[in-house]
Amino acid sequence: MSARLEAENLYKVFGRKPDQAVERLRQGTDRKELHAGGTTAAVIDASFTVEPGEIFVVMGLSGSGKSTLLRMLNGLLEPTAGHVRFGGEDLTEISGRRLREVRSRKISMVFQHFALFPHRSVRDNAAYGLEVQGVPRAERERRADEALALCGLAGWEKSWPDELSGGMQQRVGLARALATDADLLLMDESFSALDPLIRRDMQDQLIELQKTLKKTIVFITHDLNEAMRLGDRIAVMRDGRIVQTGTAQDILIRPANEYVASFTQDVDRSRVLTAGAVMETELRGDEADCACETATPATPFTELCAISTRVPHPVAVLDGDGDLVGVVPSRRLIGFLGDEQGEAGTCESPRDKGGEKVMSRA
Repeated sequence: MSARLEAENLYKVFGRKPDQAVERLRQGTDRKELHAGGTTAAVIDASFTVEPGEIFVVMGLSGSGKSTLLRMLNGLLEPTAGHVRFGGEDLTEISGRRLREVRSRKISMVFQHFALFPHRSVRDNAAYGLEVQGVPRAERERRADEALALCGLAGWEKSWPDELSGGMQQRVGLARALATDADLLLMDESFSALDPLIRRDMQDQLIELQKTLKKTIVFITHDLNEAMRLGDRIAVMRDGRIVQTGTAQDILIRPANEYVASFTQDVDRSRVLTAGAVMETELRGDEADCACETATPATPFTELCAISTRVPHPVAVLDGDGDLVGVVPSRRLIGFLGDEQGEAGTCESPRDKGGEKVMSRA
């Protein structure tokens, strides 16, 4: 079963006197000031928790510190300060020998550029992590074949990497990570080198695999659409700091600052939002008509829009017990599709002016 991952006040500083630099950062010294003195603060005071079975996405532009953060999670980079705990074990305090054992058995990494061995078959590439563990050949081949089948590569076991497309090579990399049965998967821009169609196929593959495997996954990306599609929660990084953590809907509807809001401008909101995110919840009595077609909090935005066109009043949102938990006037739908975040909930259509008797403004 997957285990919990915790990052506590992580710092990574490159350059002279890193410990002093951390202390200066804690006292409020600006990152640019340190950089001018020849010191680079790659990660600054990063804290988060990834629950078992969760896909936690870390996103940001190049140089934001996301890949450095990822490499501290499995000990490839030693934090200048802070702690990483996985399954209750502090990876920043254990011996080098124990850390290597944890990396070989409990943590797997999927790289951006496949990192396949050209002189090994697809099966042997998928079995490499098990070979490092000392697993007997027959067992590691069996487990590698099972992982390849999960990734849609049954029948390709004896092929060579150069006989595969880019998307298939990345599936081999994913199969190699899965074959070890590691609890934690670290994925560093794993789909970024793929063309858009194959990239979406790989995202679909990961989502389907996760329904069954329920691994703890940290996924690094610079693509907000990818982050919102994959992530149960998302951490947005800027200049070494995590500036906001939340669900895709949290970040889309309630950006922490202008920097985060700028990321969301080009996102297709209809693919992210649900009725629960856009409904108004301050009921003014029980006047909502639930006899017509209704929605649930999980109803996708596009489906909600379709329902709205078929009913003559705000759409009633019912919970699992059939109780009214909110309504969605069409002006809310129009507002959340607006380009500017501030427009959400402020646009009215003539049909919904009467809807104010049902709900107050959110």
